[in-house]
Amino acid sequence: MHEIAIDETLPKPELYRQLCEAADALTAGERDPIANMANIAALMWQYLPRINWAGFYRVDPAVDKGELVLGPFAGKPACIRIPFGQGVCGTAAAGGKTQLVEDVHAFPGHIACDAASNSEVVVPIFRDGTVIAVIDIDSPETGRFDAEDAAGVEALAARIATRI
Repeated sequence: MHEIAIDETLPKPELYRQLCEAADALTAGERDPIANMANIAALMWQYLPRINWAGFYRVDPAVDKGELVLGPFAGKPACIRIPFGQGVCGTAAAGGKTQLVEDVHAFPGHIACDAASNSEVVVPIFRDGTVIAVIDIDSPETGRFDAEDAAGVEALAARIATRI
């Protein structure tokens, strides 16, 4: 069992630095990608204030056209499959670019898995130049995420890419 004390007054870059270090420590030596994603989802849930969902969608290699399948997460039950190019997660996976969405209801083709979500950040995870998964974090607050959040989640994605 890991007890984590989080100082919510920390500047975001420091909060994400600590989150990355905690993810490194928690996944060190573990080869199972599902176990690692589960623990990292739990860490994001604990570390990040004012969120209502945090987790992973993995690329399903069995689907030729590109599709994400739900991975470990914390929050309400979620959509199980998302085609590449659809919604915020599918857009991030298809384009290989972070999606920072201030108001999900204004995002073309947004897939509403939880009606309470109002903003979202989705970051692709790469291995050998290919998207293998995305990190998805939602908030009930419009405009909850900013460039510092995007940079922090991108740093986390880079750190964990070989462990998931």
